[in-house]
Amino acid sequence: MEVVLSLAIGVMAGSGVWLVLRPRTFQVLIGLSLLAYAINLFIFSVGSLAIGKEPIVRAALAPTLENYTDPLPQSLVLTAIVIGFATTALFLVVLLALRGLSGGDHVDGQEEQP
Repeated sequence: MEVVLSLAIGVMAGSGVWLVLRPRTFQVLIGLSLLAYAINLFIFSVGSLAIGKEPIVRAALAPTLENYTDPLPQSLVLTAIVIGFATTALFLVVLLALRGLSGGDHVDGQEEQP
């Protein structure tokens, strides 16, 4: 399980970095979103992944990460998802305004000459 999650985080982060380095603003926006998702998965995995365990502390068990999943990383990821969605929507609106004003979506404002 840890290997699959690590590979998913690595692929998403690598793809995000590659897209951030592209010349189009839409590709940069998608790359930033992929990086945010990779970071969210990493934070989520910090709370100790457990399958079939109780999400809260029971009276008979000691309150350690061996017996339950830490809810703080889950709440941080949920907050980050909401904030990321709002900023992505704002960036899309700015991107559409930029494309309408300049006629293109190149990062430095100039299209490549063939």
